Amino acid sequence: MRLNNQTKFETKSKMKKVTFLVQNFELWRENVGFDAKWAGDFELKPLFDWERAGETIEFGDYAGRPKWERSLQIPHQNIRDSLLSMITVQGDTEFASVEQQKHLLESAPTDYDRYAAARIMVEEQRHGWQMCYLLMTYFGKQGAREAQKLLERNAQTGSRLLGAFNEPMEHWLDFFCYTMFVDRDGKFQLGMLSTSSFKPLAASMGPMLKEEAFHLGTGANGLRRIIKANVIPRDLLQRYMNKWVSTAHDLFGTDNSSSAEWAYVWGIKGRWDERKKLKKGQEVNKENLNEESRGHYHDEIVREVEDKFNKLISEDETPFYVADEKFNRSIGTYAGKQYTVEGDEWGEDDGSYAEYCEKFLPTDKDEETLKELFKQEWIEHRAVTQRMIDSGIGQLQ
Repeated sequence: MRLNNQTKFETKSKMKKVTFLVQNFELWRENVGFDAKWAGDFELKPLFDWERAGETIEFGDYAGRPKWERSLQIPHQNIRDSLLSMITVQGDTEFASVEQQKHLLESAPTDYDRYAAARIMVEEQRHGWQMCYLLMTYFGKQGAREAQKLLERNAQTGSRLLGAFNEPMEHWLDFFCYTMFVDRDGKFQLGMLSTSSFKPLAASMGPMLKEEAFHLGTGANGLRRIIKANVIPRDLLQRYMNKWVSTAHDLFGTDNSSSAEWAYVWGIKGRWDERKKLKKGQEVNKENLNEESRGHYHDEIVREVEDKFNKLISEDETPFYVADEKFNRSIGTYAGKQYTVEGDEWGEDDGSYAEYCEKFLPTDKDEETLKELFKQEWIEHRAVTQRMIDSGIGQLQ
């Protein structure tokens, strides 16, 4: 009888938490202006891949012990606090991206793009929902408070935790660069959490990574379609790529990060491709974890630009490139310092650095130019499928 009463209490408590989350989520949607009908048949619920998460802590000081399945199993309060902060920041970015992008649905260049953007937004909402669920299910009253705050902050008022997620996304060129470069940073972050010693967090990453693949594909395919249409000048497109690449470089965090080092020591956040590196016996440099991840990211986007963009242009055209990690940085060792897109330090005899940046970053004139170009067939058309229409996502006609 005692067990039954306990079970009833836990069930009732869980239902109260779910009701609380649903009510606050619906209010957030209303405040953002995201019509629930745009989600179509998409099912908003937490998803887990427990098998992929693994049973045993894989790295750090607790390697070899069972992964923690409840917060009470976490051995120290500072580890618990760090996990709570990680989950909060991850959830904050998910909801923020919807707030940044929602207004673009009204100006989608094609029905396919409206569908793709709406699908990305509902998947980002599910990711935010997943983080809220972890906070409320595993971190008690403190977690519930943080989940509430996730639904109160807003990129439209500049109150999100990371600066990149308060930046305005003015138009569809921003959107495609964002999903190509910034969402790819998200893939890396999720991948590094997928081997976490906190099993519910690790198990959350598999389904999120599968959905994230569509976001990256949308960005890459969108930019390819822009290149094929050949309406937006190559140098203008390159400047927007430079803008969002440097933003993505910043998202890997500070250099020589003690927070990243402790996260590794505790086993709560690993390296990119942690399991492959462990299998190879690759030694870890705990003092430069953010730099290592950023380097992997940079190498990947260099390959992506070469394979997916430069193969679309003739040999006599200037190829697209990825700006060096030192260029236009706001976080880390190179924050606020003057470097060229090739990574060379700007010298006193080189002239005005501000004038140099006008050639390699978007300007007000570029924004005005785009307004006119967007009146043309500036992106290759892509048709929607019947399956997309039937899904109801984006409310296509």
